Amino acid sequence: MKTIVVYKSKSGFSKKYASWIANELSADLFEHSNITIKELESYDTIIYGGGLYASGINGVKLITKNLHRLEDKRIVVFASGASPPRKDDLEKVENNNFTKEQQKKIHFFYLRGGFDYNKLTPIDKLLMKLLKWRLKTKATLTPDEKGMLALYNIPTDFTKRKNIEEIILLVNS
Repeated sequence: MKTIVVYKSKSGFSKKYASWIANELSADLFEHSNITIKELESYDTIIYGGGLYASGINGVKLITKNLHRLEDKRIVVFASGASPPRKDDLEKVENNNFTKEQQKKIHFFYLRGGFDYNKLTPIDKLLMKLLKWRLKTKATLTPDEKGMLALYNIPTDFTKRKNIEEIILLVNS
């Protein structure tokens, strides 16, 4: 079984998970911009990972727009984000990124990543500043919003190598 791990990472958390997975599976590892759908077709198992931004998985359209070309492949997609995993939130992410038909073909996982303001692009920094300003004007904050404000200036890494175990088990089964 020939396996590839492809990632798109803005702040390094998806890249870290992708590297761990590729290492564990002795798989090829590529950054999203360095692989084509034609090259993906030569693999039996395709693992794609991207950061989660406003419930969208960064770069996942490489997979979803080309799923018809990958019909006979095992497809795994993981998203990494700063929030703790919650069933309702993860269902929203899955429904936002994949049709019901695609969900039958794609094995989806959420791996908690982290947050590092310093690694954001200028546009993302602006968006985060706007979010921070909006949160500070709210009368009541949710626990996630309080946590976001607390970690805003503190680089935080929630990645754990054990988080990839389910993906490894699935691919090796």
